[in-house]
Amino acid sequence: MQNIDSTAIATALPAMARDLNVNAVHLSAAITSYLVAMTVFIPVSGWVADRFGAKRIFMCAIFLFTAASCSCALSNGLGQLVIARIVQGASGAMMVPVGRLVLLRGVRREDLLSATTWLSMPAMVGPVIGPPLGGFLTDTFSWRSIFWINLPIGILGLALVWRLIPHTETERPPKLDIRGMTLMGLAISVFMVGVETVGRGIVAPELPWLAIALGLLFFGLTVRHCKRVPNPAIDFSLLSIPTFKAATAAGSLFRAGAGALPFMVPLTLQLGFGLSASRSGMLTLASAVGAFSMRPMAQFFLQRYRVRTILLGGCYAFAATLLGCATLTADWPETAIFALLLCGGLARSLNFACMNALTYADVPPKKLSAATSFSGTAQHLPRAAGVAVAAGVMQISMMLSGRDHAAHWDFAWSFIAIAAVVLASAPGYAALRPEAGAGISRGRSRKAA
Repeated sequence: MQNIDSTAIATALPAMARDLNVNAVHLSAAITSYLVAMTVFIPVSGWVADRFGAKRIFMCAIFLFTAASCSCALSNGLGQLVIARIVQGASGAMMVPVGRLVLLRGVRREDLLSATTWLSMPAMVGPVIGPPLGGFLTDTFSWRSIFWINLPIGILGLALVWRLIPHTETERPPKLDIRGMTLMGLAISVFMVGVETVGRGIVAPELPWLAIALGLLFFGLTVRHCKRVPNPAIDFSLLSIPTFKAATAAGSLFRAGAGALPFMVPLTLQLGFGLSASRSGMLTLASAVGAFSMRPMAQFFLQRYRVRTILLGGCYAFAATLLGCATLTADWPETAIFALLLCGGLARSLNFACMNALTYADVPPKKLSAATSFSGTAQHLPRAAGVAVAAGVMQISMMLSGRDHAAHWDFAWSFIAIAAVVLASAPGYAALRPEAGAGISRGRSRKAA
């Protein structure tokens, strides 16, 4: 449900812009507000699951996400849509991390890659059917229908969780770090407001840069506070673990580019080439098909190549895909566009599978809850930042060229910018030791023995 929602909305953005009478580029706020809300509330997900029980929190999150989806479908303006998306993001912050926590607490370390692959496989159905389904529903009915489909899925999800997920005992976790949560929330929210509005002409030119500076200041205060308290909202001591640091710090740059691609491609195909939402969705499907196809093969690659080699190779391959997207024109055959996006999906998915397993490879069991919250934050904030950067670069290019509507070079510069962000993750991967992550694959462990 979560992944169908996040992929279908990108396909429907041009139609939503026409209906709500706003610039399609400005509708990036509907994506970033959702991701920022997830990022702000994910750090508390582990604490809430421990305190009130993972099953109970999981069910509450599904109910709220479904209700917020209905509110999105009923929105009549960008402001209403953004508010509903914030509620969606906040409830979504309790769904995937809590489910992942339940899994991780019952899995042996050597089974981590296999377990995280199985965990992600059902979720990959969303990105596979999301783009074509979103395009079909938008063209056949309206963009509002992409939110209404969450209603039956949410009801089914509640029934399955109630029936299949075992009851979990509540605990007495350490006192919640409310001050750290507040500082982190302010840092992320203010920073993203600045990134979302820079170069858009929405507010005075100096205000976005002031917001970005304040966001960085709040983040500095957050780090300082979290290093001084015994049970911080964000446990920055986890960054002393090399594998966790690489998967979160360098991985954040990679995820920023990966998060921007689903936003940029539908805009390019529909606004740049004039394709319908349905045809755009069928082409965008290629990226999800590549990602879905790669997940079962991740173990094959890890048995033959080092984690560091895979991460660097995936980084370069995905950056090449983004640069290839910068050359897209209406003259490209649709089969060539499909093939390009398919290759990008393969590279992206392989890196994600390695990073997800590498994140927890060396984390002590007592810190799994903190690591889950930290990792969740590091996964969703970069995606929001990537969308905001891509939209901002496009808007600045349009302003410098004196155009009201995006043209080829506006899309191209955005793809080039996010490709540069992805390449910036390479030094972090290269810094890993050759043997890093050797324990996340059974094949690797046997060879080492």
